[in-house]
Amino acid sequence: MKTALFPGSFDPITEGHVEIIERGLAIFDKIVVAIGINANKKYMFSLEDRMAMLTRTFEKEPRIEVAFYQSLTVDFAKERNISFILRGLRAPSDLEYEQPIAYVNQHLNPAIEVVCLLSKPETAHISSTVVREIIRYQGNLQKLVPQPVIEYILQKNLVF
Repeated sequence: MKTALFPGSFDPITEGHVEIIERGLAIFDKIVVAIGINANKKYMFSLEDRMAMLTRTFEKEPRIEVAFYQSLTVDFAKERNISFILRGLRAPSDLEYEQPIAYVNQHLNPAIEVVCLLSKPETAHISSTVVREIIRYQGNLQKLVPQPVIEYILQKNLVF
């Protein structure tokens, strides 16, 4: 079984993430969508909230597993016997960011292969940073985040 790891902070998950993950399912048998914990990063949503939003977003897709980790991405992949890391590229700046990380990951674990998919034009403008700003000012999240995320934010009354 070919399994890929799709790591991120998912603060929150966006339609851009979903698009890459769903397209990844055409390549991989299973995708582990995993929240990497970065102690130096300030998050809008708690780990519990982010896990819940991911779980609700993919609850009907049995080939997607939601997890979190507090280690190097390649170490988590090795623990799970995962040989592929899936990434999405929205713009040339994403490649500039992802390329050195991919090189380091392959240095740390030569068995790791990084697979990058280009975002579709409809989602290339969406980032978690932009979405967080829209959330802060209670803007319209339609077409930016999955419907389960909107419902979760409203249900939990998460206003920032």
